[in-house]
Amino acid sequence: MSPALAVFCREYQRLSADHLEVLRDIYAPDICFSDPAHHIQGIAALLSYFEGLFSRLTRCRFNIEQVMEQGDEAFVRWQMCFSHPRLNGGKEVRVPGVSHLRFAEQVYEHTDYFDMGAMLYEQLPLLGGVIRALKRRLDQ
Repeated sequence: MSPALAVFCREYQRLSADHLEVLRDIYAPDICFSDPAHHIQGIAALLSYFEGLFSRLTRCRFNIEQVMEQGDEAFVRWQMCFSHPRLNGGKEVRVPGVSHLRFAEQVYEHTDYFDMGAMLYEQLPLLGGVIRALKRRLDQ
């Protein structure tokens, strides 16, 4: 495993509100980060995003489940486990996802793929029930 990818995997599993400065070790200064809801350019903006994210969550951890690396890019399969006081009655929510990373000395491009509905919409009291019912109907 390349050094940049090893640092990413090790530090993401240790991320916490008190341990966000390590993002400067993981990411290049001009990092391009995107997920289903955000497009962020630059390490300062990414730090601000993570600070806001961790300030709203009761708990958050990433479990790295699989890594596939080829040349200067990798796919990392993970599970995000988090608790938010207004989602799922404050109980833990688990969301699987995949990150596509491009790197040299540090990660300079990071794209996350995950089900935004499973992360957010299905966890809301009224809307969650409607979405789960729709999913059940589609599975029939």
